[in-house]
Amino acid sequence: MMTIRPVAVHDWPRIGELAELLVRTHHAFNPARFIHPDRLRGDLYASRVQAELARGQAMVHVAEMDGRIVGYVFAGVEPDSWKELRDQAGYVQDLIVDQDFRNRRIGSSLVAAAVEWFEARGVARIMLWTAQQNVDAQHLFHRAGFRPTMIEMTRS
Repeated sequence: MMTIRPVAVHDWPRIGELAELLVRTHHAFNPARFIHPDRLRGDLYASRVQAELARGQAMVHVAEMDGRIVGYVFAGVEPDSWKELRDQAGYVQDLIVDQDFRNRRIGSSLVAAAVEWFEARGVARIMLWTAQQNVDAQHLFHRAGFRPTMIEMTRS
């Protein structure tokens, strides 16, 4: 049975492990675009997310199965941005599910938890980025009601 719940203090080492998977996966998609895994180890990632939580405008929820954290979502409220030509928005920053537990609606449940968190705060616009190569994630986000609005282009 799966439980979605807010992150607890004892969850951070596992969040770090999953974050390393997230960073490695993105780096493998496009090494010129995404940070090298050696530059963002799990403990550093976890400490940065904890700092975001301490500011009070972010959340982390975990998916737990049989006492094991199998995924998490990290999301937060971002202020309006004249650079992005947008008002305040909620951002789903990171979503990761352990590869051995995919295709069990865990990702969908984590996205739903983030959406509920934003709705409880009156944040209507929710945004996210996904790697162009991450077709499975794009399908998940589309099913959750997200639609493409921008295309990032990079020149190296």
